[in-house]
Amino acid sequence: MSFNELGLSPHILRAVKELGYEQATPIQQQAIPAILAGQDVLGGAQTGTGKTAGFTLPMLHRLLANHGRGGRRQVRALILTPTRELAAQVGESIIKYANHLPFRTLIAYGGVSIKPNLEAIKLGVDILVATPGRLLDLLTQRALTLTELEVLVLDEADRMLDMGFITDIRRIMKALPEERQTLLFSATFSDEIKALADDLLKSPTLIEVSPSNSTAEQVNQRVIKVDRERKRELLSHMIGRGNWQRVLVFVRTKLIADRLAQQMVKDGLNTVAIHGDKTQGARNRALADFREGKVRVLVATDIAARGLDIDLLPHVINFELPQVAEDYIHRIGRTGRAGRGGEAISLVSLDELDQLKAIESLIGQSLPSEIQEGYEPSGKVTRQSLPSNKPIQNRDRGGHVNAKHNVKARANAAKEKPAARGKPAAKPKPKADGSKAAAPARQKERVGEDTGFAPMRRLPRAQRDGYQDNSNEE
Repeated sequence: MSFNELGLSPHILRAVKELGYEQATPIQQQAIPAILAGQDVLGGAQTGTGKTAGFTLPMLHRLLANHGRGGRRQVRALILTPTRELAAQVGESIIKYANHLPFRTLIAYGGVSIKPNLEAIKLGVDILVATPGRLLDLLTQRALTLTELEVLVLDEADRMLDMGFITDIRRIMKALPEERQTLLFSATFSDEIKALADDLLKSPTLIEVSPSNSTAEQVNQRVIKVDRERKRELLSHMIGRGNWQRVLVFVRTKLIADRLAQQMVKDGLNTVAIHGDKTQGARNRALADFREGKVRVLVATDIAARGLDIDLLPHVINFELPQVAEDYIHRIGRTGRAGRGGEAISLVSLDELDQLKAIESLIGQSLPSEIQEGYEPSGKVTRQSLPSNKPIQNRDRGGHVNAKHNVKARANAAKEKPAARGKPAAKPKPKADGSKAAAPARQKERVGEDTGFAPMRRLPRAQRDGYQDNSNEE
């Protein structure tokens, strides 16, 4: 079905045509007529199915019908998103779709100064895209009223609940008029989501274009079993061997994200990490560089990467399986978007088999498993640990490895390090001439002891050479 058949305004159809859209996706075919009819909607759709256009295009059409009535511009449409990145993405999409419409759109999220938000509100705003925290800040400062709101959209509502925003959402609801159209979209339908929908929606139309808790059909999913301490080595090997130019890698923690990015850079791969401790400016720059091809590998935690819409992202890697099985669906939904193909690879160690079973149970399928030659798992469980603060190598100001300094540092650390397991260190026995004997040599500090970070020198030189960054190749 083409967009021309959906009853949208010519001004909206003009923007859609300029963006190269031709045929509406299934979620758009079902959502647009229902929203145009003024119905509340409970939508279940995986990321990458076109749901942003599915709710934005009819929302703009309805706002256009009543535009110009009343005095000063006030917020008539509110879109709540769980993360800053998703807010920016949705806001940018709305601005593109409304290119030929007389609306002002404000994107508001934390981590940056609130002053530009306040100045924009004084000039008047028709459409507000916001995260719950920043919206509450604006409401608390009485900078904003939502009494004229006509349409409320909760995007990725399941993630908002996962992130603990339910209290904020209920506080925001108290500031909204009873008479409004409410649209709730979620990739998964948990009992909590159903309860929230019962509270917020009035006789909603249920739109579910794919089975609940399913994964995108266009994504080729597979599992590679490997020892935890060799994951990073295997990851770099796959990227270098396959000449992958754009790879999104998921990890569980901020510390692992930073450490993995540092190690990938040492492997010759241009890599950057994004997570909640990064400033918003740093996160925006990292995403921009990744989209433009300046960065080859983006390492992200679940919260930072939620809602990312990156064109032509062929590879998503689960460096670590998520603790919550539902997050697997969101992770791999970053690829295979808008009908394009993609690949999702999970590097699974022996201690993650229970998490793998939980994921397979959730999605209702067994994932094909394989072992890479040269990276066969040992069958032993590796104790998981967080990265230490000690660098693997010290470099001089010129960037060269200072081996002499490393040896000295390890020797000093060995002298100062208390004996293992709380036992007092044995005193050196005196020599026959009365002088003290040299202390017994301590075990050399193991380089690459952190989870998934085996040293590159384990590889043959021929393989290491293949890791050099060739991202400028066609």
